[in-house]
Amino acid sequence: MTGLTTPDLPAVSPAFPQADGMIEMRGIVKVFKNAAGEFTVLKGLDLTLNRGEFVAIVGKSGSGKSTLLNMMTGIDHPTRGQVVIGGTDLYAMTESQRSLWRGRNMGIVFQFFQLLPMLTLQENVMLPMDYVDMYDFNERPARAMELLKMVGLEKQASKLPSAVSTGQQQLTAIARALANDPPVLVADEPTGNLDSKSADQIIDLFQDLIAQGKTVVMVTHDPSLTERATRTVVISDGELVDEAIARALPLLGHRQMLAVTKHTRRILYQPNQPIIRRDEQVETFFVIARGRVEVILQGKSREDTTVSSMGPGEFFGEVELVRGGRAIANVRAASDGPVELLALPREAFLSLLKESPLTEEAVGRIVQSRLAENKAGDRRKSIFDFFRKK
Repeated sequence: MTGLTTPDLPAVSPAFPQADGMIEMRGIVKVFKNAAGEFTVLKGLDLTLNRGEFVAIVGKSGSGKSTLLNMMTGIDHPTRGQVVIGGTDLYAMTESQRSLWRGRNMGIVFQFFQLLPMLTLQENVMLPMDYVDMYDFNERPARAMELLKMVGLEKQASKLPSAVSTGQQQLTAIARALANDPPVLVADEPTGNLDSKSADQIIDLFQDLIAQGKTVVMVTHDPSLTERATRTVVISDGELVDEAIARALPLLGHRQMLAVTKHTRRILYQPNQPIIRRDEQVETFFVIARGRVEVILQGKSREDTTVSSMGPGEFFGEVELVRGGRAIANVRAASDGPVELLALPREAFLSLLKESPLTEEAVGRIVQSRLAENKAGDRRKSIFDFFRKK
């Protein structure tokens, strides 16, 4: 897929309302240096996570997930770039200022809990309050008990971490992360050491926090957990996969998703603007990033009939590219707003199918389904035209 270009298409321009960004990362680069030289882990990432989202960050080992999380929390410094959380520029502060800010505004759940072994569960939960001097001193024990009750551990409050199960230790770590009522909760593999029942309990808790308006960011390897998140961000070799590509082509490996991301061009069509006209030669595979498109059939009466509508993460153009024919229907931007598309040229699309037999098989099934849908639509249109003439 190297060296391919996209045909001339309309240029993209801002057309969608800005989301309520809670976490904004701009041009994040992280370079590690050791005796062997330099290694770039994050390669200029731009990422916005919105208030009230439950975001899963996924990627292979070594892809940069944990490093990305460390940039987000201020635990580590980017080599270049800016991190703004809730309007605060994280790296414009000193180390001590950032530490206090983090204690008040961000809850962090570590994979291996990081509970202090000589303190009880209640005392562990009180630690963040003590550190940043939140709440009255006499209120802290009661608040810690409330949080332990929320995670079902009020009866274990006086026990040391070693006296409870790993699942209960992780629930305690979550209670501790919520000690100062932070708007953002960040978790690194929070269920990696737990059984399925304990893992489900933790994800249920995260979803409850989302319902309360908090933002939860979770790094995970577990596909069953990503299904319960409201958004999934894929990182590969220190770069972000376009989220629409990941949704549209889930059977690709992460590196293949990244290659497709790099070979697509982001374009914009205004409401009702034609994208593909029936019988024209199609040279592009389209993935919908934002907005909706309509598939239109036109009968002898010249009236349009919408046979289907597609939204973000869906695609079109594959029927014509696989069959080598002309467009089987008209496709246009929906009337209720603009549509933002990712366009992949024919050669890159066909090369992709050769590299991924599973994707080729899945696309083949969709092609057959859409051909059948189109024929049915043509029959309905013919019947409609017949009765109109009567």
